[in-house]
This record gives sequence, C-alpha cells and structure tokens, in this order.
Amino acid sequence: MPLLLLPLAVLALVLLWLLLLPLGLILRYRNGRARHRAIGWVLACNAWLLLVSALVFLASAWGSGHWVTHALPWAAAGLLAGILLGVVGVFGTRFEITPADFHYTPNRWLVLMLTVLVAVRIGLGMWQGISHVRGGADAGDWLEDTGSLFTVGGLLLGYYLAYAWGLRRRWSTWRAERGG
Repeated sequence: MPLLLLPLAVLALVLLWLLLLPLGLILRYRNGRARHRAIGWVLACNAWLLLVSALVFLASAWGSGHWVTHALPWAAAGLLAGILLGVVGVFGTRFEITPADFHYTPNRWLVLMLTVLVAVRIGLGMWQGISHVRGGADAGDWLEDTGSLFTVGGLLLGYYLAYAWGLRRRWSTWRAERGG
C-alpha cells in the first residue's frame, strides 16, 4: 500500500515546486536589488570561490562535450558575455561609502534581466522536456538542444564572477583610502 502512494507523493512535490517557483524568483529579485553591507572576508571568499566554480564549470562543459555538441564553446561564450555584463553591473551599482561602512545596491534592471533570463530558461527546459516526452524523440536529440543551458549557466556565473571581483576591488580601494 505505501508504494502506491509514492506516485502521489512525487506528483505533490512537483506541484509544490511549480507553485513555489514564482515565489522563489520574486524573492530572488527582491534580495538581488536590495542594499547590502560589504564585508571584506565575505567578498574575498565569494570572489575566490566563484573563480573555482568557473573553472569547474568549464571542466564540466568540456566533459559534457561527449554528449552535448559544442558544450565547451557555448559555456565559454556565456562565461565571457557574463564577465562583460558583470563589469557593466559594477559600473551600474550605487555605492554608499562612509568612513565606517561600505554599502552597495546593485542595478535593479540588471537584476531583473537576470531573473527573467533564469525564468525563461526554466520554462524552455520544461518545454523541451515535455516535447521530448510527447514526441518520443531519441534522448540524443534532446541532449543536443541543451547548449543554451551551458550558455545561460556561463552567463550567470560570469556575471557574478566579474561582479564579485569588482566589488572586492572597490572595497579594497575604500579600505586603502580609509587607512586600514
């Protein structure tokens, strides 16, 4: 009897995820455009760990190249575009610098654009999955269409990588001017 309830539990979890997904995206947007206090060690950890993540991402894309055609070039192009967008994001950030504190507020339009990009990519992934299930296409055909997943992942990772390093640089400059 409990095994018969397993499909219902899976269906309930999928429906819960579908209901909470828009809420998660809205909360991500609200947090992304909020004013943040910069803390030096947090900025440094974030910047270095994002650099490690970018290297792991590129290595994973290279490894996925066996199954997904042109995974590494798509990932690298997304990463490069994200780095350029991150530099723009640092210049679009509002900094509030006092002798005691360093605060920053990201550009709300860039945050909105990235949030919408994530939502569109999730929707595209769902559409691809449903089309695959309905059409009965070969699994290899479906995998070949996922190059945009690497591009979007690279774009987001590149943006946050450049943004973290830009914030770290601005914080270091503020710290040096402050004399500490």
